[in-house]
Amino acid sequence: MERTLNGIEGGVVILGAGNVATHLAINLARHTHVRQIYNHNLSGAEVLAAKVGAQAIDSLDSLCTDAGLYIISVKDDAIAEIAQKLKGVGGLWAHTSGSVGMEALAAISCDYGVFYPMQTFSKDVDVNMHEVPIFIEGNNPETARLLKQYASLISEKVYYADSEHRAKLHIAAVFACNFTNRLWDISASLLKELGLGFETMRPLVEAMLAKACEVTPREGQTGPARRNDRKIINKHLEMLDGENKELYSILSESIIKQYYPHEQD
Repeated sequence: MERTLNGIEGGVVILGAGNVATHLAINLARHTHVRQIYNHNLSGAEVLAAKVGAQAIDSLDSLCTDAGLYIISVKDDAIAEIAQKLKGVGGLWAHTSGSVGMEALAAISCDYGVFYPMQTFSKDVDVNMHEVPIFIEGNNPETARLLKQYASLISEKVYYADSEHRAKLHIAAVFACNFTNRLWDISASLLKELGLGFETMRPLVEAMLAKACEVTPREGQTGPARRNDRKIINKHLEMLDGENKELYSILSESIIKQYYPHEQD
């Protein structure tokens, strides 16, 4: 059956029950009806559906036919697969990926786009969605308008970004979040050897983030490499081994190159 655009009153169907899907469902449910949660594992769908008063389904054939918006929030490599299974069903569709082009949904409908919340999500960690930037893209003006309407229900920071810009945003997010978290993990391991938890670093991390946002990360850079203090750098390298030593060296040299380019000549 052909699906049509129904606006906010049509409610939302979410395909997926992972971290992003969970936060979107919970926050959207405060403003519109989350009608169904689809997941290939029914028990996963049931857990999330119970939180938002939705129907849990594990078959794409069971999708309701008149929702206002269908959001695919699954692993990137599963988006196209789902789209092919739903070929030609119509309706307004969006996926939540930062790196997959909106054209991945072209097989489903004439109205499709992207609904990308740029945030790190874990199911059991609260997030203030009002502060989360949501980047939307639509394949036509009406689709973009409707996606912005839905995004504005849960966030005060809604922006338009085409696929190329969104891919670059995703890369920037990986550097700012995922890679940084890996470095935090290394820091936590070193602290554990001293009998300390990572919370010891919280004031330092928060001050560094505040400074980076107030000025710029480049202006706010500190530390041995920023001072080009080779003595301290070498001392630290002697205390490290394996991958940690390699990462310390690579990052130190990158910082030195940034601030002392003539040393590289």
